[in-house]
Amino acid sequence: MARYRMKQHLISIGEDFTIEDEQGRPAFRVDGKVLRIRETFEITRMDGSEVVTVREKKLALRDSMKLLRGGETVATVKKALIAPFRDRFSVEVEGGEDLEVQGEILDHDYEIRRGDRTVARVSKAWFALRDTYGIDIQPGEDEGIILGIAVALDEMVHDPDERK
Repeated sequence: MARYRMKQHLISIGEDFTIEDEQGRPAFRVDGKVLRIRETFEITRMDGSEVVTVREKKLALRDSMKLLRGGETVATVKKALIAPFRDRFSVEVEGGEDLEVQGEILDHDYEIRRGDRTVARVSKAWFALRDTYGIDIQPGEDEGIILGIAVALDEMVHDPDERK
């Protein structure tokens, strides 16, 4: 299992930061693009190679963000229309089995599932630092898609005014 650490509330347009591995070494860079019509976050490996781009989908009926690789959509994260007491999202994976994300609104603890199997968790519970998420990814899963989902979740569940 791969484990990463991502700071919460740091994601905003023009904000760059790293996602660290479990030893605290920078593993990925997230580049928030400025002066774009849509919010865009490029996730790359430390050598600069593309992992995935997370882009807000404008004019959608509900909150959604596209995950792109090589300019092509690989997945779309959509917030559920009605999800009392929980955050719920669907992830439509192009050419693959879709994912579902459920989380506790107050605890910021999310489980990413494919059918009845948990493929990843995004949680604050693993770290003493209050604004830090842990991201656990099961072997064989597409790390780019899971990291992209984590970035999209952070962007979609927080009030934009909190980021100023």
